[in-house]
Amino acid sequence: MYMSNIPRAFEDGKAFIAFLTGGDPRPDCTERFVLDMAEAGADLIEIGIPFSDPIAEGPAIQAANMRALASGTTVDRLFDVVGSVRRSTDVPIVFMTYLNPVFRYGYERFFRRCRDSGVDGIIIPDLPFEEKREVSCVSGRYGVDLISMVAPTSGKRIASIAREAEGFLYVVSSMGVTGVRRDIGTGVEAMVRMAREVTDVPIAVGFGIGTPEQAREIGGLADGVIVGSAIVEILSEHGPDAGPVLRDYVRRMKDSLSR
Repeated sequence: MYMSNIPRAFEDGKAFIAFLTGGDPRPDCTERFVLDMAEAGADLIEIGIPFSDPIAEGPAIQAANMRALASGTTVDRLFDVVGSVRRSTDVPIVFMTYLNPVFRYGYERFFRRCRDSGVDGIIIPDLPFEEKREVSCVSGRYGVDLISMVAPTSGKRIASIAREAEGFLYVVSSMGVTGVRRDIGTGVEAMVRMAREVTDVPIAVGFGIGTPEQAREIGGLADGVIVGSAIVEILSEHGPDAGPVLRDYVRRMKDSLSR
């Protein structure tokens, strides 16, 4: 059976996890940007499947979703992008999307294509923990990790969610939607501590992290740091020519976790 490659991201110290919206600004740019980030030191890359109603996203990623959809990005096109990326790198790749696109595509067909193209995991922010089995029973057959998320609002459910986590546990640092923040939520340490009591799965923290200083601070608590909006803002500013700036940013963020 195909096995997820996600554990590899956490083998050599703290993992830097980079997010971009697939198809932003154009589908043909995504392959180049993924390879740029992998070369610069990203340990795992999340590719967002654009969706017309991305409820967990802030303005930067919402705008990226609209640009990607306007450029003709489809789920099939992103599967092709991952398949092409796999000819050059084995960096772990995770899709981030919402339940509607997966449901409409068909669970069986979607996760078969994940396996065949080389997608290691999936994050579905609007999938309730209590209903995850309808997806995990299919994703598991194809070796695709269904990544669980916990947030400051999870409370006593953190232990239950963490206990069943696979791939890595995604800890949402702050209330609200994605976006770079000046201050990271103060409850991160407590959430990580609660999760560690019940799981050996790596723990990565995201939402709001954008600077090397923030990455270093969060890296002291967790096994990995997730950055999305800051990367999406680079792509928004520089468009198809973002490669050099993107590589420099990823190198600096990764270096901050190695000190």
